[in-house]
Amino acid sequence: MSHTAHIRSHRKPRRSASSIVVRSGVAGGVLSTLAVAGAAGYANAAEAEPVTQTLELPTLTADVATQVAQSADATQQAAANYELQAERDAAAASAAKQAKADLAEAQQKAEAKKKAQEEARKEAAARATRNAERTVLSASASTDAGSATVTGSSSATGSAASIVSFVKSQVGKAYVSGATGPSAYDCSGLVQTAFKQVGISLPRVSQDQSTAGTQVSLSNLQPGDILYWGSAGSAYHVGVYVGDGMFVGAQNPSTGVVERPLSYDQPTGAVRVL
Repeated sequence: MSHTAHIRSHRKPRRSASSIVVRSGVAGGVLSTLAVAGAAGYANAAEAEPVTQTLELPTLTADVATQVAQSADATQQAAANYELQAERDAAAASAAKQAKADLAEAQQKAEAKKKAQEEARKEAAARATRNAERTVLSASASTDAGSATVTGSSSATGSAASIVSFVKSQVGKAYVSGATGPSAYDCSGLVQTAFKQVGISLPRVSQDQSTAGTQVSLSNLQPGDILYWGSAGSAYHVGVYVGDGMFVGAQNPSTGVVERPLSYDQPTGAVRVL
């Protein structure tokens, strides 16, 4: 012991300290050290040596950082895959909906086409039946009346002249089913309106007009006589004889009201109302 040790002011203070150094490493190679110093009490009377203790925490290595990056990439790729799948599902649903609509439209068109074809077939059959009936009736009329040479008067007078004048003035106007003038007619509408000019009221349809007067032969026609096609009571067409082997009638939508010779469309019979 020093000879001055008993003097208080000359004593050197003795300190006992422990230092804890915490080292922590992070990914990327950066190291930081945290030192913690704490004062400890004096140990006994004996002289104590300073103590230093170091604790090391686990270090994140470059491998862990790589794994974290790879995990992030995998998450991003999974999200992209989900988005792509959603787009594909939406496209598939839209395509299925469009295909269903297209199928329905195709079925409607097919049904409409089938219906049109059926109607056309029926119309063709009806037309063929009418033509056959017309041919038979015309042949019968030719047999009964020879060549249908008109030997009667061809000069109209009185009411007949008025009727002839009226129907001739309508030549060129349109044929419209159900029309009775003044700008368009059907066959029976023209005949009815013509006779109305002289105060005679005729039935509206050709079937009834074909029996409205006295039946006369085609070889003894006079101007103003009503011509009919088909059998009396079920005629399908009528016109007015205007003399000189000519007649006026509202034929069809293509020709309208025309003046034609009897040979153009041989009538079946005639009735005289005047």
